[in-house]
Amino acid sequence: MIRHLLIAFTIALCSLFVALPAWAGSYLDRASLLLDEARREGDMLLPRTHDKELIMVVHALAEARARVASKMECPASVTRAHPHLLLVLENSERAADAAAQGNFKKFMEHLTVARNEDRAFRAILAELGYALPDLGSKR
Repeated sequence: MIRHLLIAFTIALCSLFVALPAWAGSYLDRASLLLDEARREGDMLLPRTHDKELIMVVHALAEARARVASKMECPASVTRAHPHLLLVLENSERAADAAAQGNFKKFMEHLTVARNEDRAFRAILAELGYALPDLGSKR
């Protein structure tokens, strides 16, 4: 009887260690998607801050990304990095808002902060032994 309990406990413990990296992997996939899109939109908006329709679309998407990330579950193994992800997305949204208001200086300030926070997020992940997956097209 004790032997069966010990075997069951060992199997349960092993499955716990197998499940945690998968959850961190899911978080990393989601974070990578959010960061990749935020960077793309910032790059696209940079030379086009005069295009009001584009700004409107980018701002709506940036708001949605920030809202989703704030509700996203974060595995304990990467909780130190998560605030930087939130700062990237919040500053991306603020940059789009500044562009909508025609304030190029504020747009650039928030875009720069977002990119610095992106680097900090990636550096902390690397320090913790994780890396974001590459979302590049595999055609």
